[in-house]
Amino acid sequence: MPTPDVLVYTRTAGYRHDSIPDGADALAALAAGRGLTAEATEDPAAFTAGGLAGRALVVLLSTTGTVLTPEGRTALEAYLRGGGALLAVHAAANAEPDWPFYGDLLGTRFAGHPPLQPGAVLVEDAGHPACAPLPGRWEWTDEWYEYASHPRAAGVRVLLRADETAYEGGTLGDDHPIAWCRTVDAGRFLFTALGHAPEAYRDPVFRAHLDGALTWLLG
Repeated sequence: MPTPDVLVYTRTAGYRHDSIPDGADALAALAAGRGLTAEATEDPAAFTAGGLAGRALVVLLSTTGTVLTPEGRTALEAYLRGGGALLAVHAAANAEPDWPFYGDLLGTRFAGHPPLQPGAVLVEDAGHPACAPLPGRWEWTDEWYEYASHPRAAGVRVLLRADETAYEGGTLGDDHPIAWCRTVDAGRFLFTALGHAPEAYRDPVFRAHLDGALTWLLG
């Protein structure tokens, strides 16, 4: 049996989002729309050189805490540097807290969020496929993530920002990144902080954001 093209990893060692099954289903559907197969797993044994070989994309879907073995970390880093693609969604910002490579990749660390509430997303990079289908100002309800340091300072390409005037509890001011990407050697990485609620993954605009992320990640 051939290895599925997309690996959606959903293991949690901390808070577990109710939206994980919905997210996995949405990503599988988006992959299928491209003629790709997907599998979701909680098994860290999937992360070996052989297990990642030939994968078009790996997704960390609201993973929290330490979810990889030391061997899995080595395999994922080698996969990404060697030309792989990694999508980190929502609580994946709170994954692998003691793995320096992942912290450098993300460019910051999760530091909490105000209560779930309506707000607005501002498109910064309209030419990027993850932003192109979105309105310039997008009304949206989510957990508006805060970070331990400013991701822009780490050299990421910011795609979307949160409009802190549209919700309560933001601390980053006018420049509050909410999705960004970067290249790592031959590989590509994209993070979106959006995607808390199950219904998000049935929303056509959010799905368009994810589908555009896949466009960029798959090259």
